[in-house]
Amino acid sequence: MQRLRTILAITAVRLSIAYSLIFGIVAVVLVLYMTNSTVSILRGQIEDSINTEIADLDESYKHDGLNGLLIKLERAAAAPGANLYVLTEPTGRIIAANIRDIESGVIGSDGWTERPFAYTRYNQGDRHHYYAIARIVALPNGMRLLVGRDLGEPERFRVVIGRAMIMSLGFMVGVGILTWLLVGRRALKRLDLVAKSTERIMAGDVGERLPVTGAGDEFDRLSTRLNTMLDRIARLDEGLKQVSDNIAHDLKTPLTRLRNKADQALGGASDSEAARAALQEVIVDTDQIIKTFNALLMISRVESGSAAAELVALDLSALVGDVAELYEPVAEEAGFAFELSLEPDLKIRGNRELLSQALSNLCDNALKYGHVEGGEGARLAISAKREDGKIRLEVGDNGPGIPSSEHERVTERFTRLEASRTLPGNGLGLSLVRAVAQLHGGTLEFADANADNAADGGMSSVAGPGSGSGSGTQSGPEPVRRPGLRASLVLPAEPVS
Repeated sequence: MQRLRTILAITAVRLSIAYSLIFGIVAVVLVLYMTNSTVSILRGQIEDSINTEIADLDESYKHDGLNGLLIKLERAAAAPGANLYVLTEPTGRIIAANIRDIESGVIGSDGWTERPFAYTRYNQGDRHHYYAIARIVALPNGMRLLVGRDLGEPERFRVVIGRAMIMSLGFMVGVGILTWLLVGRRALKRLDLVAKSTERIMAGDVGERLPVTGAGDEFDRLSTRLNTMLDRIARLDEGLKQVSDNIAHDLKTPLTRLRNKADQALGGASDSEAARAALQEVIVDTDQIIKTFNALLMISRVESGSAAAELVALDLSALVGDVAELYEPVAEEAGFAFELSLEPDLKIRGNRELLSQALSNLCDNALKYGHVEGGEGARLAISAKREDGKIRLEVGDNGPGIPSSEHERVTERFTRLEASRTLPGNGLGLSLVRAVAQLHGGTLEFADANADNAADGGMSSVAGPGSGSGSGTQSGPEPVRRPGLRASLVLPAEPVS
């Protein structure tokens, strides 16, 4: 009983019951309407037949008298499927009939009988009662003539329809109950699995996920969305743990150094100039720590999705052009050749501030780590184009690049490769870029810059000392080939209207 209550509490089962009841009521009303309409049509046809026959008998009586009427009735009664015929004297005594007995009081009035009446037939030992309708006509000599028709055919039709309706409704109810049990049992089993998974999650098993059977039904869709939500919560939780660990480990050293410098400025400096220099170093270190905290807060804000509501339709081409205009003089001052390849009218839905920050971080990394030995041949290339229904925003250089085995690790917080530890930075730039890409439904990809340019020199080729020029054979050492780096933001594009 408790399981039945649980099954009946399922919305799908309740809806099935409600729909079945509605369908059953409509079916009963429709069948009753069709049955009554059909019976009414059949009775109408019977009445028309009786009226026609009474008119024919009346003509016979007018022309041939009573004897002619009796002969006509005898012939009509002998025909297959004959009607009911009763002829009575003015006193009510039956003088001719093709039935054994008739319900009393039927021939007492003229016209159609008010309701079906009972009668018995000849050769029926059990005197089984049949029912008929009839019309009574008074003859000029005071006699009465009854012409009727048995209601067996309409009643049989009504009985057949009634039985069919009862059997259909019974079959429908049986199949419906069986279906409810199967659907309810399956739904209850799925709900039990979800309940057990949620209990394990609440118990602390953050790796547990709701079951997905692959049926593609509403349970699978709900479980998939909830699993996506749980994955995001797990990532946020892991990010929070990483931030805590990073702050505990990576900021411990600069804070200790900051304290030592402050202590030195207070007690170790012999003159005001030395103390001033020490305090300036303290301010520089403090600014760097503040930048680190700001970067961490920005990454947490982006990864939590709090900036998702700020996504608006914007022109990415104009945004990239503004950032390129800002970095072109910086690149030229640093000795970089600057290149810009920009496809116009690139529409995207995003956050202008975050996308500008992400592109600026990629440009800063290219300028910081894309130097070429000897200071010549360094290049900074920015491009934005539509590719396979998406927009690829790319920043490339021809520096030493990043080994492919480190592509995933460099996007983690505070990760810095050995070659870059001597340069200023906090290892958070690419983490922010990846977070911005994920917020916009995109990805951050890395590739060697010489993948497309090694054949013609391009960004990946830097000639060594003594390299020749012109169309003749080049003398001197072979050009130095460097992998370079292409960092690409692959973002979904707005549909073209």
